[in-house]
Amino acid sequence: MTETNELKQLLDFAVDIARGAGAITSSYFKGSFVAERKTDNSFVTVADRDAERYLRARIVEAFPDDSILGEEEGEQSGKSNRRWILDPIDGTYSFVHGVPLYGVLIGVEINEAPVIGVVNLPALEEIVYAARGLGCYWNERRAGVSTTTSLDQALLLCSDFGACEQYGFGAAAASLQGQVQTSRTWGDAYGHVLVATGRADIMLDAVMNIWDCAPLLPILEEAGGTFTDWQGTPTIAGGNAIATNGLLFPEVMQTIKTTAQHR
Repeated sequence: MTETNELKQLLDFAVDIARGAGAITSSYFKGSFVAERKTDNSFVTVADRDAERYLRARIVEAFPDDSILGEEEGEQSGKSNRRWILDPIDGTYSFVHGVPLYGVLIGVEINEAPVIGVVNLPALEEIVYAARGLGCYWNERRAGVSTTTSLDQALLLCSDFGACEQYGFGAAAASLQGQVQTSRTWGDAYGHVLVATGRADIMLDAVMNIWDCAPLLPILEEAGGTFTDWQGTPTIAGGNAIATNGLLFPEVMQTIKTTAQHR
């Protein structure tokens, strides 16, 4: 099997199971369920657990030698060079409050490189997916970032501007807010998807886990944008993230560097 054929097969499978997990979450969304608090004070629900169990079962059945890392059930080691990284409900805070900006996230690494990403937003009936070298797609049509070239025309998003201050990025976030045309808090994976599909220009996240980032790097890069940590390094393990349309990346990084020097 060629590398391209392998990626296409894996991507098609990832899209299929993301839709399946999305259907599970939809059966609970706006319904009656108990939301519990985890040790980090974030929410978890039966929908998270059921969706992750479904994803794991499908992956084990189809690719029994692959490793799996999921937010709710941890790491399952495998024998192959592939690892599936799962977030059954990204944006659980939105989910438990009946807000439709949540998603099922699936990323695939091959030889530790993130090469496939799927974000299914079932309540919005949107799915965005990509594989290295195969492009990025939004509901089966090709997706791409915006053509905005200056910050004063840009739409800036952030999951939580207060968190930027808490994690030491407050000055940079405030400076960017002062330079852009508009800023909004359309957050979590949804904000990054908006950048990948050309509906926003910059997305900031002060704190991210690997399962939050895993699908977003290939999606943003295949859409023509960038997905990096706040140092400007393309990674899913940086602990934070910035997505841009690529054209604004130098200005964003310069702003961060300048504010860091003046701290």
